[in-house]
Amino acid sequence: MNYHSPVLLKESVDALAIKEDGIYVDVTFGGGGHSREILSRLGENGRLFGFDQDPDALENAIDDERFTLIPENFRYLSRFLRFHGVRKVDGVLADLGVSSHQFDEAERGFSIRFDGDLDMRMNQKSKISAKEIISSYSEEKLAEILFLYGELRNSRNIAKTIVEKRQEEKIETSFQLKEVLQRYLPKAKEHKILAQIFQAIRIEVNEELDVLKEFLEQIPSLLTAEGRLSVISYHSLEDRLVKRFIRTGLFKGELEKDMFGRSNEPLRKVGKLIIPNPEEIKINNRSRSAKLRIATLNN
Repeated sequence: MNYHSPVLLKESVDALAIKEDGIYVDVTFGGGGHSREILSRLGENGRLFGFDQDPDALENAIDDERFTLIPENFRYLSRFLRFHGVRKVDGVLADLGVSSHQFDEAERGFSIRFDGDLDMRMNQKSKISAKEIISSYSEEKLAEILFLYGELRNSRNIAKTIVEKRQEEKIETSFQLKEVLQRYLPKAKEHKILAQIFQAIRIEVNEELDVLKEFLEQIPSLLTAEGRLSVISYHSLEDRLVKRFIRTGLFKGELEKDMFGRSNEPLRKVGKLIIPNPEEIKINNRSRSAKLRIATLNN
């Protein structure tokens, strides 16, 4: 099954500063590229847990007694690790991108390149798909997600058009949606604007930003003293959350300081922001927007 070439493979795994007998988690298993690299650096007593809610990813499970694949959303990270008797880990890796496999399967509805059912669910058991959002969300709610998650300035007009058109006929496939919104897609910017619209709907379907927040909040109590967090994000909404949480331990508001001006943020960043080099971008165009941030406990 064709999953993507893992982005920033060496850099993101180097970031974990792997100990041979450590316990690590790859919370976005996908095609297993990052996991295989982690396993290659672990000794026989090391352990690796992978998380992936997409049933397709289970076909890539690695046959290695040090490896356990958990078919769940990584928002439940601590809960399922405890189920396996693990309370602390030495490193957590998250690659937040949608896999190439999901984009390339037309029927999953993630891609603007193929006509497919408006689905976009990473977990096929989820109740709400993109089709439900397009057919039932109010104009106001649609405008809100297009503005917040797609960063589209004309979100109100786009939402209004969707609501008007769906009263005439059902909008059930990606190309039908594209057709409905044609007037907002000038040739030069068609791809970019469609990508923003699809991103907004996908984030809403999969609750991606809520999942990311819940995941990050578990990290400080999960990491060992020298444990590492390695996160690759692909768009500014995710990257801002990761950056802010590493800096302050918060998603909004300001960090409180005591009378001596000390604050107690749970994490601290390690090194600088890492982005792919030109060679990697040439080989794998989908890596062009990747940003890797690394953190450890602020002991």
